[in-house]
Amino acid sequence: MHGEYKVPGGKLVVVDLEVVDGRLAAVQVSGDFFLHPDSALDTINIALLGQPADAVEEQLTTAVDAALGPSVSLYGVNPQAVAIAVRRALDAGDGGGRGPQEAAP
Repeated sequence: MHGEYKVPGGKLVVVDLEVVDGRLAAVQVSGDFFLHPDSALDTINIALLGQPADAVEEQLTTAVDAALGPSVSLYGVNPQAVAIAVRRALDAGDGGGRGPQEAAP
């Protein structure tokens, strides 16, 4: 599944993911934003892994924000933008976010 979000006055966030057993899997966040340290991108991906596929934007924002902590700097993007891109990927997926493993009967 693929989702994108352009932050107003900011940068583009792109998320590709899968859903396995109702949870986010194979999450890859990318885009034209900047962050420091660079390893924070892995932290964002890991924070999203295993989150429920039905998590609302606020839950995803909190997960990303908590994982990053105060020592990470994001430029042109924020945790909420990542969460919006995730929700867009899920909402665009088959069955409103259900992956092939969870296809409706």
